[in-house]
Amino acid sequence: MGGLVDFYGTHTFWVWIAVAAAILAFEVAAGSGWLLWPSASAAVMAFVSLFTSSAALEIGLFAALTIVTTLTARKFWPREPQGASDINDNVARLVGHRGRVAMAFVGGAGRVMVDGKEWAADSEDGAPLEIETIVEVVGLRAGTRLLVRPVR
Repeated sequence: MGGLVDFYGTHTFWVWIAVAAAILAFEVAAGSGWLLWPSASAAVMAFVSLFTSSAALEIGLFAALTIVTTLTARKFWPREPQGASDINDNVARLVGHRGRVAMAFVGGAGRVMVDGKEWAADSEDGAPLEIETIVEVVGLRAGTRLLVRPVR
């Protein structure tokens, strides 16, 4: 056990660099985004270790730095950029597209032709829409129902 403690004591910079690299490797494999901050914290600790000699202080500082950076990043760095969408999601990509009412809306529900396909849709304000009315897709409802409004 003394050999490991002696190694840590004389090579703390490289131990922290190895910890940062190992955590980063797990992040690259998992792709969750959660491990970026512990990896960055370990890299910072490598440089802090050049000025300290207390393992307990370093580990405590690493834990505190990891918590602070993770919480701060989750609060201020959005998980997905605003407006980002999956181009393979054939329903979500329709938001913003225009179409035509294919079956009159009764009780706020009907069918529209958008992008060459017929879709179940709901009127944004629940108003009835007549056949051939031009509509714009403004959102999605449960499943594949489109939320539309007439283009004025």
